[in-house]
Amino acid sequence: MKFLSSNNGNFKSILKKYFSFKNETASLEPLAEFLEAVKKADFTDVLNFFKQNQNFADNFSYYLYGIFSERPFNLSLTEASILSENAFFPELKKRILNKILPPVENENTVWYLIDNVSFRPKKDLEYFQNLPENEVDEMMQILGISGFIRNTKVKEELVFSMNILSWRVTGMALEVDVVRMAPEYRNFDNPFLALQNELEAFAEEFKINPEIQLNSKDERYKQIKIYLQQCQDFVSIAFKNSSKYGISGKINQSLLKIRQQIKRISEILNLLVIDHEQDVVLKSKLLIFNILRYKSSKNNISDLFNDSTRLLSHLITNHTAETGTHYITSNRKQYMKMFYKASGGGIIVGALCVLKMLYGFMPGSDFFHAFLYSLNYAMGFVMIYLMGYTLATKQPAMTAATMTKVLSEQERSDSNYTEFADLVSKLFRSQFIAFVGNVLLAFPIAIAIIYGLDVFFSQNLAVEKSDKLLKDLDPFKSKAILHACIAGFYLFISGIISGNIGNNSVFFQIPDRIAKNQSIKRVFGDRFAQSLSKYYSKNWPGIVSNFWFGVFLGATAPIGLFFGLDLDIRHITFAAGNFALGLYGKDFSVDSYTFWISLLTVFLIGFFNFLVSFSLSMFLAFRSRKMNFGEVREIYRAIFQYFLRNPLKFFFPLRSSFDSKVNAMVKSQTPIKQEDQ
Repeated sequence: MKFLSSNNGNFKSILKKYFSFKNETASLEPLAEFLEAVKKADFTDVLNFFKQNQNFADNFSYYLYGIFSERPFNLSLTEASILSENAFFPELKKRILNKILPPVENENTVWYLIDNVSFRPKKDLEYFQNLPENEVDEMMQILGISGFIRNTKVKEELVFSMNILSWRVTGMALEVDVVRMAPEYRNFDNPFLALQNELEAFAEEFKINPEIQLNSKDERYKQIKIYLQQCQDFVSIAFKNSSKYGISGKINQSLLKIRQQIKRISEILNLLVIDHEQDVVLKSKLLIFNILRYKSSKNNISDLFNDSTRLLSHLITNHTAETGTHYITSNRKQYMKMFYKASGGGIIVGALCVLKMLYGFMPGSDFFHAFLYSLNYAMGFVMIYLMGYTLATKQPAMTAATMTKVLSEQERSDSNYTEFADLVSKLFRSQFIAFVGNVLLAFPIAIAIIYGLDVFFSQNLAVEKSDKLLKDLDPFKSKAILHACIAGFYLFISGIISGNIGNNSVFFQIPDRIAKNQSIKRVFGDRFAQSLSKYYSKNWPGIVSNFWFGVFLGATAPIGLFFGLDLDIRHITFAAGNFALGLYGKDFSVDSYTFWISLLTVFLIGFFNFLVSFSLSMFLAFRSRKMNFGEVREIYRAIFQYFLRNPLKFFFPLRSSFDSKVNAMVKSQTPIKQEDQ
């Protein structure tokens, strides 16, 4: 019942209508209409009216007492704005449903009252908080509600709410997987049990003496505060240990829920502490505001996303950051090594381009071709990874996390930004030489293979596909740029997959399970088990992420064709190989426009591959480390100024005065060995 068609009259007419007499009604309509009218009026006029008409104030106060007196509010303290599920998706589903179809609440609760009186609790809370504090205090005194925090029933609800929360939080904190996240507490008394015992003792004491009043010097209050802090420390340590032990979505959600409930107990406890007489009005008002605040954020979806995904994104980027250190060249030797590794990747991709073209001649359905293309890409990418070669655009998703991790762990200063700019120059030249290595080898290898097939079969197999291959490299005749962005998105996703697999590997202790597996040790020996464990720890995340990256690239075009959508992917290295095949199919007889626009598009594709994957990875990494996006402008300015002063350093391995500091920054991000974890 939302009173959207409320009385258009002012607050005086509503007061005269409902409160010129002692209103015995239990209806919420008078309160709803009055609040809507008050928000449209000057609050000072409302206050003055009650001052000058005490009978209206008394009647309104009598009505308020009638509708609130028999309504418990513990649900508003123990349920609102606290996770109700121990998993992300059930919680998300529940919140979406509650937004579309609000749940039916018990009519005898304050929760129901707020739902049916306040159409927008968040806006109403902002309205009341923006009112002059002295006027709100005076209004509460006139209505006789300034000291309701001392009411026995109110205190009973507060004490009961703290105990409910402590029972719940203790149950979750004692779960095996949660306890495992904080082994530091194994040799200490569990703070959650101690907190629960202390709150139960306080509840028993309150039953004996309902007039009991806490103050900040009370020993019981101090003891409860100590246990609350220890519980908070437990949660903080558990989150901190997630980098060491890994974490699952369920445990992440459980720890978030525990933290929310501990914070809520602390806020309720604070309401019961009265040191001075003026605290009575303050705490009474704070209880009202808290209930409105909890209610207004009860089904907030953005908060759920932020809280639930930040830690997991941190762990994912933490893993990719460790991998990304291998993609930043610091000297000439590393620079040339990157070129050779990229050249090896270019050789394999050149062969993959020819294989994909040949698969296109095979008869079959769209899904059959999706399977062949996916197998082709996945096989090639896994081969590149296992042979120690590199695919240029695989680097941004890894290096972005490294850059953000380095930046987040440095002090904010102009000198550090300049050092960071030098690190960016090392990253950029690493990307540049990787692009060069990939493209320079993919092009001639594709031509060499198709020429060999031409000689062997006495047929130019690229003739039939040449028109399409060259058209796909014309951004004015095809969606080459869009398709390059799609490939960049897949590169970003493959980085997430790698980080997630790395996190799960640590959380489920897979390498340790392999090393200590009795069946493996009995059949193959202890040395084999240890070697397999190290191999899995080092390579499995990369194998899985490269496999799925290949599946994404191979399946996009056939699936898009099946649904009638112009979807495809463009990758700089494959674009170079396809350019070679297109030229060979045309017997190298193409007009100058086609040649130069195709060549330019190859590098445009590489740029957008890099831009999309790096930007998305940087966004995820910034978000996971709670970095201030306002600093981005200063960082970009420092990078641009550094480029103007040292443009060649962004392309060639020239020495810098910052080399030693930057190398130390990067080395600090080296991965932790599994056995150390």
